[in-house]
Amino acid sequence: MFIEILKAIFIGIVEGITEWLPISSTGHMILVDEFMKMNISDEFKEFFLVVIQLGAILAVVVLYFKKLFPFELKKVDGKSKITSNKDTWILWGKVLVACIPAGIIGLLFDDILDKYLYNSITVALMLILYGILFIIVEKRNKGKESKINSLKDITLKTALIIGVFQILALIPGTSRSGATILGAILIGTSREIAAEFTFFLAIPVMAGASLYKLLKFIVKGVAMSSTEWGVLAFGTITAFIVSMIAIKFLMRYIKKNDFTAFGWYRIVLGIIVLLFFFI
Repeated sequence: MFIEILKAIFIGIVEGITEWLPISSTGHMILVDEFMKMNISDEFKEFFLVVIQLGAILAVVVLYFKKLFPFELKKVDGKSKITSNKDTWILWGKVLVACIPAGIIGLLFDDILDKYLYNSITVALMLILYGILFIIVEKRNKGKESKINSLKDITLKTALIIGVFQILALIPGTSRSGATILGAILIGTSREIAAEFTFFLAIPVMAGASLYKLLKFIVKGVAMSSTEWGVLAFGTITAFIVSMIAIKFLMRYIKKNDFTAFGWYRIVLGIIVLLFFFI
């Protein structure tokens, strides 16, 4: 059991870093699984690799609680009253609109995607393709002024367009954050706002995906062993802690740098994976 816990902690570290950086968390998870096999059932592994993301989601909620929580305690006429923040509700409306495209496609094609695309070759090709796209987009946008520089500037139409880009992330190796950030930048959003909106968008998307996998797991009637409970707990807690660090790092990094370095990382990693499996 101890060895499996150590593996879970390692996977939690990988999840916490790669979920928020535009380098594909699912892709890295598949690659880790290729080289580090866990002594757990296939059904639980599929469940674990999705539910571990709940730890990463919690990091966003904690870091951006003031921006995300629509209620606040204020003193009105000397009395404490709970008030509702209209801007926060509007932000949540935009987030939910952006979730619609990927939500529909994901529900319709979840089993097909799992069966045919969850493999190392697909991951490698997507790592390379979107790495190239990141470099091209950053070169194209160099010196250009952003049109959208605050969350309030994001309209429902803009949110829906970003949501359409998120569909691309259903293919392993693409990166959910990478696809949405890339799409947001293409339509004139600043890197900081593109990253923040992507973080918020992750909450309903990843929570929904985890709930869906949980329901499928329950329907199958698979019982979890004590080792699997330990793996789930340690992996999720680790993902939460590492996500806090990764999110803070990314927001500091993009204030002075673009995403070109992540593009090159994706290309190099993709080539290494292809060479490994073909040679």
